[in-house]
Amino acid sequence: MASSFLSFSLLFITIYTAGGFRCYTIARCEFNSTDLRDSEFIYSDFYNKLEIIRFSSSVGKFVGYTEYGVHQAQVWNRGPELKDAKSRKEAYCANNIDIDYESVLTKSVKPSVRLHSPTPPAGNQPQMLVCSVYDFYPKHIRVSWIRDGQEVQPGVSSTEEMADGDWYYQIHSHLEYTPRSGEKISCVVEHISLKEPLVTDWDPSIPEAERNHIAIGASGLIVGLILSLAGFIYYRRKVKGHILVPTNSLYQTSSNDVVSVFAANPVLVSLQQDII
Repeated sequence: MASSFLSFSLLFITIYTAGGFRCYTIARCEFNSTDLRDSEFIYSDFYNKLEIIRFSSSVGKFVGYTEYGVHQAQVWNRGPELKDAKSRKEAYCANNIDIDYESVLTKSVKPSVRLHSPTPPAGNQPQMLVCSVYDFYPKHIRVSWIRDGQEVQPGVSSTEEMADGDWYYQIHSHLEYTPRSGEKISCVVEHISLKEPLVTDWDPSIPEAERNHIAIGASGLIVGLILSLAGFIYYRRKVKGHILVPTNSLYQTSSNDVVSVFAANPVLVSLQQDII
């Protein structure tokens, strides 16, 4: 895989507020290698989100973007502010490039892949496969489709690499196709963190939705069996030491006492023996 282009920014933000209006300054270094000559120092003043003036080390002077900014740029380009701005590339960028390049820009994180179908199987009707790639860094990545050993071009669409906001990225590639018996479809991911392409094969034997239904049904069956067994054990312990007496029957104890039992339905009678 071709090496990916890396860039990084160091931000230094100062905010001032007065009378409900907000002024802030952003000073940043942009670079793609540890060579200071490849870096650029940019200083910008903003007023209520509008950039009014900027200094760029590649331009070498202040440039105004509003009437006030143009006037201020003329003043600063003739004064000591210009010399000070030029020296900040060394002060801001040189002291941080090596550290940040080594700790961030040379790192990479392997992606995870999920291959699924959002459409239910419908015989030989066109269907859709989605290859979702998550949690990779840096941004540049290539996702392709292989069908029976050949790369697929028609019917393929992909999103842009989307930032998660935590340095990681995700991307989703879609393949629209008409199923054929015995075919093999794979999603192939190439990334700088991988020694070789990551290949994920599609298994159409049981659709994902049906697998979920089967798992839920099996779990419910197991729970039902456990509850039934627990209820049976509880019942057996409850009736231990009791006898079932038919309706309107006589029962004679071992002491020849006759007990009459009247009940609408058979009942359980506990046998107890008094100890004298």
